Amino acid sequence: MEDFVIARNPDEQSSLPYLIRVPLPGRPVVLKARDTWPRTAKIYCHRAEGWPADAEVVERVPTRACQQRGASIDLVLDRGRENRSQLVFTRIRGREAIFWQSPRTAKQARPAVATPSARAAGLRRFTVLVDSHERYAYRFAGQQVDVVKRALRAGDYAVEADGQVVAAVERKSLPDLVSSATNGKLRFALGELSALPRAAVVVEDRWSSVFKLVHQRPAVVADAIAELQVRFPTVPVFFAETRSLAEEWTYRWLAAALAEHDLARGGAERLLGLVEAGDLPAVDPADPAVRRAATRPASSASPAVIRAWAVAQGLPVSDRGRLRPEVVAAYEAAHPPDP
Repeated sequence: MEDFVIARNPDEQSSLPYLIRVPLPGRPVVLKARDTWPRTAKIYCHRAEGWPADAEVVERVPTRACQQRGASIDLVLDRGRENRSQLVFTRIRGREAIFWQSPRTAKQARPAVATPSARAAGLRRFTVLVDSHERYAYRFAGQQVDVVKRALRAGDYAVEADGQVVAAVERKSLPDLVSSATNGKLRFALGELSALPRAAVVVEDRWSSVFKLVHQRPAVVADAIAELQVRFPTVPVFFAETRSLAEEWTYRWLAAALAEHDLARGGAERLLGLVEAGDLPAVDPADPAVRRAATRPASSASPAVIRAWAVAQGLPVSDRGRLRPEVVAAYEAAHPPDP
């Protein structure tokens, strides 16, 4: 079997400075590569026109095995370290993409973690809506959810209450994220998502992968993502490293959003019940006191004091964040200012 050979790419304008010749029996494969071995991360490769006659050889290693299996080539070199690797041929947005990986980088790309099977947010079985246009959708097979396919106006996965979507998640692969962030499509998608009560974007890759891009400038992509996050702060972008972890995060985020919605709705219903029972004064949205309470707490007390009083009265209040106008109005009614 022929040797595995690494040489310098004679094309100085190329962003891939090396050539590798993979000794596949009968039809050697010549590729441009970003590095001489996938030591810390997968290496992007591209097909070369051929092996130059005057190639400047960097390294030549005897080959123990080189065999193609489906869409990948398994390569075993005759040396003690860095001897096993794999070339994976795939397609991204209709174009061929080749990645060179070693057992170490493959393990880093697929961390050995087991996702839990415990119910999210203490919820029992609930329904996840999946956009009917979503290809290779999450199945949530290991979780207690029912999946219903339906056309969604925003996002790829959603939960609803009282017939209204209350939370949605947009799924992105890294190539899709890069493309949509640079051509402007992601801006419109985040605009639609921001109109929902809760929304998020999950990316099936690491944030660090943005800075390993070859055909796009990493700084441009990172700036585009940062600008969109500043413009749409209510729609976070979460990098989940792998597809399975992204699916797990989506399930638990949707469950938490649904539980929060139910909690807020229960608190509002309880406040309405207290008003109807006469335990709280009726609140008129046009009342100037209520308008003031909607924008700031009572001037005579801090939010912490009002929250402590509400807890003592048995009123439903959150541990943090803005107090509901009804609670502030009730405090002002119970503590009129001194004449």
